[in-house]
Amino acid sequence: MPVKKPSNIIYGVDEKLPLWMTLFLGFQHVSVYSITLIFPVVIVREMGGTTSQAAFLVSISMIAGGIGAIVQALPKGPVGSGYLCPQVCGPSFLTASIMAAKAGGLSLLFGMTFISGLFEGLFSRVLNRLRLLFPTEVIGLIVAMVGITAIRVASTNFLGLDSSDSVIERAEVFVALLTLVSIIGLNVWSKGHFKLFCALIGMTVGYIASYILGLLGDEQIAQIAGSSLVWFPFLEHPGWSFNLSLLGPFIIAMLCSSLKSVGDVTTCQRINDAEWIRPEMDNISKGILADSIGCMSAGLLGGMGQSTSSSNVGLSIATGVTSRTVSFAMGGFLIFLGFFPKLASVFAIMPKPVMGATLMFSLSFMVVAGFQIMMSRMIDVKKTFVIGVSLIFGLTVDIMPDVFARSHPWIRPIFSSSLSTATVTAIFLNLIFRMGTSQKARLDVIPGPGSPEKIFSFMDSNGGKWGARKEVVYKAMGAVNEFVEAAFEHELTRENIRVNASFDEYNLDVDIYYQGRLIEFPVERPDVSKLLTDEEVQLKLSAFLVREYADGIEASAENGGCHIHLHFAH
Repeated sequence: MPVKKPSNIIYGVDEKLPLWMTLFLGFQHVSVYSITLIFPVVIVREMGGTTSQAAFLVSISMIAGGIGAIVQALPKGPVGSGYLCPQVCGPSFLTASIMAAKAGGLSLLFGMTFISGLFEGLFSRVLNRLRLLFPTEVIGLIVAMVGITAIRVASTNFLGLDSSDSVIERAEVFVALLTLVSIIGLNVWSKGHFKLFCALIGMTVGYIASYILGLLGDEQIAQIAGSSLVWFPFLEHPGWSFNLSLLGPFIIAMLCSSLKSVGDVTTCQRINDAEWIRPEMDNISKGILADSIGCMSAGLLGGMGQSTSSSNVGLSIATGVTSRTVSFAMGGFLIFLGFFPKLASVFAIMPKPVMGATLMFSLSFMVVAGFQIMMSRMIDVKKTFVIGVSLIFGLTVDIMPDVFARSHPWIRPIFSSSLSTATVTAIFLNLIFRMGTSQKARLDVIPGPGSPEKIFSFMDSNGGKWGARKEVVYKAMGAVNEFVEAAFEHELTRENIRVNASFDEYNLDVDIYYQGRLIEFPVERPDVSKLLTDEEVQLKLSAFLVREYADGIEASAENGGCHIHLHFAH
């Protein structure tokens, strides 16, 4: 079904761009992707590996990421969400990957990565049956936490800090601010090509400033010069091995990665459809399956576990370009760079301030998108606790990381980031609070002056419990109130009116029962010229308004008992 492109999107998911523009935008996304290449290097350093092993892991991870980006963007078939939602070296896999590399070297890392990708493919096949685990507010929380989780990485790099450097240098802060101001300025106040390539231009400004101020020196230039022009990394593959004791950590890492991908694909759905209502789980399942193919490719070829990239999704929102052709270009670049390490090393020497500024720019869009998804539904007290407590628990991991670092290795991936902690907490609380919550509700109201307040309270409280869309609940509220007021004014009944409301994710149905006179609901607006003198015209107008509120209406009567069924599409 065709979707309506939002006004802030310049090139939508199905639109094709000029070739040169596609290539430049693909290269821009590669620039953002390259930030995660630090993870393979960290893994090799932790296992005490060599520079050659680090280069191998980085190159193959890029090739696997390229395969994942292309597969994810496939618009038809059983695999791929069809969106610009590329893959990167997944931070969710970092802890488990280090454990495997230390225990059995790269061969064990590759074997366990392939197994986790296989399990992710199986998980994608049952995801649609787990819809109750992912109501809209939980999905929105995941999307927001995707951005919040990376704030620590973004801010430390922005200030030029890391584990071995705790001194804030003026030059690094200046470069970070210059890069961020350049990107934001071009994005907000420019048009055309400058807006589309704002991140790439801003990063170039950052590189130049870093070189002038000495943040990029001879050592980094020598690193590029010393890299091979061409190599075939597959010749360095050490093989595969497996360890059953590591299955738990890798499955947990896979689940955390998959839940993050659920949020990323949902964001892609929302930003590409101005009339977006809810997550499309079939599409998300195909996206998770594409994610698993990227992860299995990494395991087979010799790379790190892959996961969808929130930063790249944020970049697509910022630039207003979500065309899947950009994902194909990006995938092609990544595969190409995997065989040309001299070119890839340009990204490897990216200054930390440039990296931090680019992350801040991209992630800001993800955080806002997450809260917009959460607020698209009515929120009651229970859902407030689901969101609030999960958010607080997640942030606790970032505030006190040392406390959770001592947890059991099997569950450590859950506490490896605020995203995984908040997600697991939200799913658990959602299941707890769903207990005893009926999707049906009843109101008995006597037509009169106090009935509007009772109707409003009834629909508002139950709409919040169900997590229904505000506009749909307000339409139902208006229809019921209009009918009850008409029943009072025109003496359709003086007895009790029973209102039954039922809800599922796709429908809100209201059934009205009363003893009295049944009215007709005209399709066309009555002649309002007689509105002040003819009570029947007044009644017909009220009935017409009720029909206008509802998406479907049926009315029947038997032995004085009247039944009106109102349907509202959700």
